[in-house]
Amino acid sequence: MFTKILIANRGEIALRIQRACRELGIKTVVVYSTADKEAKYVKLSDEAVCIGPPPSTLSYLNMPAIISAAEVTDAEAIHPGYGFLSENADFAERVEKSGFSFIGPTSASIRLMGDKVSAKRAMIKAGVPCVPGSEGALPDNPKEIIATAKKVGYPVIIKAAGGGGGRGMRVVHTEAALINAVNMTKEEAGRAFGNPEVYMEKFLEKPRHVEIQILADTHGNAIWLGERDCSMQRRHQKVIEEAPAPGIDRRLIAKIGERCAEACRKIGYRGAGTFEFLFEDGEFFFIEMNTRVQVEHPVTEMITGVDIVQEQIRIAAGLKLSYRQKDIVFRGHAIECRLNAEDPFKFTPSPGRIGSFHMPGGPGIRVDSHAYSGYVVPSHYDSMIGKLIAYGNTREQAIRRMQIALSEMVIDGITTNVPLHRELMLDPNFIEGGTSIHYLEHRLEEQAASRGKP
Repeated sequence: MFTKILIANRGEIALRIQRACRELGIKTVVVYSTADKEAKYVKLSDEAVCIGPPPSTLSYLNMPAIISAAEVTDAEAIHPGYGFLSENADFAERVEKSGFSFIGPTSASIRLMGDKVSAKRAMIKAGVPCVPGSEGALPDNPKEIIATAKKVGYPVIIKAAGGGGGRGMRVVHTEAALINAVNMTKEEAGRAFGNPEVYMEKFLEKPRHVEIQILADTHGNAIWLGERDCSMQRRHQKVIEEAPAPGIDRRLIAKIGERCAEACRKIGYRGAGTFEFLFEDGEFFFIEMNTRVQVEHPVTEMITGVDIVQEQIRIAAGLKLSYRQKDIVFRGHAIECRLNAEDPFKFTPSPGRIGSFHMPGGPGIRVDSHAYSGYVVPSHYDSMIGKLIAYGNTREQAIRRMQIALSEMVIDGITTNVPLHRELMLDPNFIEGGTSIHYLEHRLEEQAASRGKP
């Protein structure tokens, strides 16, 4: 086992990794920008190294600075968290070549799954069901693109092969709009991801977003830890996640879960990972794999009792998984609300100094947050300041506990999305379960229209 790990991230995930390390008896080094000098995890770390000014390109995306920090502090491994460099194959490769362990997959796995075209090809080969679409990247010939769209059937969605985070996609409903949409997406993809390749998929009208959590070690073992429903989202950004997904046959979940674990064995994957699917009319369709720990990993931890971050660390140290598939037992239900420093309905960021900061407690309540009273939310990074998780023996109990927890929560000095979460926890359609990925977007549009009426 490692004796010292460098955490190459910030915010709540930096604190989450730090806590996992402390429980394992591992010392931590955190890197930080000047904007995060007063962060809680910086104060709690064994060592802290400033790696640059606030802009992420000069700090959290600065590979030489991060690796130098690991060298001067004698760290043995680097945990990238999520976002920033977590799915950057070049970073993983440089970490390993510099003599450190990368707490994540190999650079080859990151490259394979990071390119959506090669990932889809690998999943088809492994027997994982995929959304109908083009066979690989779209060609330059407009006639071939039109022919592919006719074969797939409208509406279609054009996606960037190197995209992620909800960027680099465009829905097309008619042939007349197709070629222009492809060209625009190619141009955007080239600018945003350095890869202009795009591909086409059938656009599903009312799908749910359901994902499977996996863990795989370097000894050929892979297990799946159940599923999460992340359908409550806006502009492809998740707002609420829960586990298990309500209303889906457990035998179907087990079948798709085992296929994901088998796919990991076939491609030689190591570490934590998430297979993301669209689910419609009783069928799963693979869309992408995230080769890192997810923001929503706590809901899986709550229903399985597995510490996913600690397993990541064990795997990177060369140890076997602590669990076999038969050891994984699913109990109860968990829901996570992402807490963002933003307007709850306009979604404009709200950085600044937090005044009062009171987090709820009680049975089944977990708070993952790096914020505190007097903490200044920087304007340079993602607006998420924490996550509120509620666990119950049943989904109904989890919802009720979340309602109570949200009613107790106090965050002032800045604007947050807590009012939106309070509304959604009372929404009859959410309470019933099984809403599509478009539900929240439509709900917000209707609210905005009604507010605009005289």
